[in-house]
Amino acid sequence: MEQLGGLLPLILIFVVFWFLLIRPQQRKIKLHREMINNLKRGDKIVTSGGIIGTISKVEDNKELLVQISENVTVNVASGMVSELIQKKDLPSNNNQDQIKKSGSILSSLFEKKNKS
Repeated sequence: MEQLGGLLPLILIFVVFWFLLIRPQQRKIKLHREMINNLKRGDKIVTSGGIIGTISKVEDNKELLVQISENVTVNVASGMVSELIQKKDLPSNNNQDQIKKSGSILSSLFEKKNKS
């Protein structure tokens, strides 16, 4: 019984770490992996180096040809894409309206303050 009492704090610390650190990080990695696998031509992206560009060509989901300026294209490893700014097939006006409608209570409060 005394051994169980000594292990109980360690078990509780592990459970807290699991729910506060490990589990959210695994979700973040999973979402990033899904985003990378769903990249396609025409998507606007931001690389981990801060370069913003539009995907011109996807080669085997390992390498992307990204146009960063007129007549300037670079090869980027797909793992270096940090954010998807805009998908090609979504109309931007409808998407923004849906985001505003589905916002949380706090975002609607802050939005009203900014408008006033």
